[in-house]
Amino acid sequence: MNYIDPHIHMVSRTTDDYENMRAAGIVAVIEPAFWLGQARTSVGSFKDYFSMLVGWERFRASQFGIKHYCTIGLNSKEANNEALAEQVIEILPEFLAKEGVVAVGEIGYDDQTDAEDKYFRKQLELAKDFDLPVMIHTPHRDKKNGTLRTMDVIEEHGISPSKVVIDHNNEETVKWVRDRGYWAAFTIYPKTKMSKMRMVDIVKQYGSEKIIVDSSADWGVSDPLSVPKTAMLMHENGISEKDIHLTCYQNALTIYGQSGQFNESDWINETTINQADLHEGNTVLRGQKAKKISFKGAAKKG
Repeated sequence: MNYIDPHIHMVSRTTDDYENMRAAGIVAVIEPAFWLGQARTSVGSFKDYFSMLVGWERFRASQFGIKHYCTIGLNSKEANNEALAEQVIEILPEFLAKEGVVAVGEIGYDDQTDAEDKYFRKQLELAKDFDLPVMIHTPHRDKKNGTLRTMDVIEEHGISPSKVVIDHNNEETVKWVRDRGYWAAFTIYPKTKMSKMRMVDIVKQYGSEKIIVDSSADWGVSDPLSVPKTAMLMHENGISEKDIHLTCYQNALTIYGQSGQFNESDWINETTINQADLHEGNTVLRGQKAKKISFKGAAKKG
């Protein structure tokens, strides 16, 4: 079985991660723009980061047989620096129009401040302007109320829930999100957020409709193989192959495919990588001899 990890921060991961992910069946990833663990102090640092997401990281993933896409946005945590946030909002349109950008995100609330609300709303309007889906970050504190508030604001701006992924769900929020027609994504972490077994239980209770599994692997304690590992645990616990395929592959393809940028045809055919290829003069190789590597295409489901 092949997998999509639709929320993973690969700029924080190693080439070993890419190799292991491809070996485990991950054929495509979506990397949301996010907080780097330390506040950025100038708009130039945002511009360089966004450029890396649509440039070097896309190339680096391709060298390991993985198709890389991204979402672009100002994260809620850094929206509280209003002087800088205004400058970031000004450059977002330049990057939202880039190849491989499949959504505005991840955006939403952190501490649910007035500034976060202001820039969340501005970015929802950008999503409408560019006709892109939206990836939502739900707050880690007061998650239920923050999630309900998020959906209210989205609907105030006239965006269809069918174009919005609300991520970092748990048992408390999933019913609210599903009942209002949104896509419900779950972050599978080794020790926090959602565990693999809790995810299995959610699929058993709610089924696979509009449910998405991702890893959100980043610079912290996290696992870039969370999606295939969760799929395996689902299989071991009697969940059907159809439900595994939907939650770990097809649902992400369906929602982010609405961007026009995320297409299964990008990875279903066998791909040959020439490691002699360069991105702006750079290569992932460190002294090794360049060679051509073939990656078997993903098996297309009927």
